[in-house]
Amino acid sequence: QVQLVESGGGLVQAGGSLRLSCAASGRTFTNYVMGWFRQGTGKEREFVAIITWNRGSTVYADSVKGRFTISRDVAKNTVYLQMNRLKPEDTAVYYCAATMYYSGSDYHNYDYWGQGTQVTVSS
Repeated sequence: QVQLVESGGGLVQAGGSLRLSCAASGRTFTNYVMGWFRQGTGKEREFVAIITWNRGSTVYADSVKGRFTISRDVAKNTVYLQMNRLKPEDTAVYYCAATMYYSGSDYHNYDYWGQGTQVTVSS
């Protein structure tokens, strides 16, 4: 059974940085795509970034490109999201997700989800 556990959220001032972690367990993640999504209050869940487990190829939402970096540590079965130059509009619950056979931004196609971690950016 796949488990994804996020950590690293918190309160930060605008312009600051946070690093989120997603510890994955339950199977080998070869051929999986790992993603970060976020959901602000009253908003639909939205794509942030994805990374392929095998090659480490990445895709970012335009809103975070150049500020956020997704990475993975295969030995630790962990995916990271380094968030720099944070803005108040980045405030949301951030979720880690995983899927096979899909490498896009539609959250409906992700099969496994973590419980989420709150990121709050104050102005």
